[in-house]
Amino acid sequence: MGRMILHLLLLALAVALALAMQPWRGVGIGGPPWPWLAWVAVLPLFWGADLIGHSRIIQPLSGAALLVLLAGWPLAMLALLPVAGVMMAVGGIDAAEALHRLVWLGVVPGTLAMVLGAGLRRWLPNHLFIYILGRGFFTTWIAAALAGALALLVVQAPVGTDTGDLLLGRFLTASGEAFLTGMLTAIFVAFRPGWLATYSDRLYLPKDRPGES
Repeated sequence: MGRMILHLLLLALAVALALAMQPWRGVGIGGPPWPWLAWVAVLPLFWGADLIGHSRIIQPLSGAALLVLLAGWPLAMLALLPVAGVMMAVGGIDAAEALHRLVWLGVVPGTLAMVLGAGLRRWLPNHLFIYILGRGFFTTWIAAALAGALALLVVQAPVGTDTGDLLLGRFLTASGEAFLTGMLTAIFVAFRPGWLATYSDRLYLPKDRPGES
């Protein structure tokens, strides 16, 4: 019961803050870019990796860090809610487990990625490669790994598994997710920067590019 209350409080706080920012005002008349929606549609597969593989040692991916880069933190928090609903509808899990995954695979890593990204923007130069490597790769790894470690402190490891093995698995999964997010971030910056709500040429491209006066 205590864990359920903690999860509900974390979720309620994130949703309340997201709603207070009214992020939908920044979305164009045509709605959000389709890659945002496509990534949200993929998240149930990521969150249910252990269910699909029928193995408790397989660790789910988060995907929240890239969603934050694509849509911004407020919209990302709201978009995570239907992902949990899909997990309940087709993943065969109850409300408590769906809430657990929503918080520790969605809200917490997404919020950590936002905080770390804000720190990079505040204390490091606004350089293109700092955005790609810093926000795309390193903040994703730290956010996913730290969220996975914190989740093990709150919820005990499933019976028949070892906490150390699960922690190692979550660190390795975080590494894979960081590589995927960093690669996609680099591709989007190069070819479709408009898909990244957290990126701007004005901020991250040098102002003294050749050919400019």
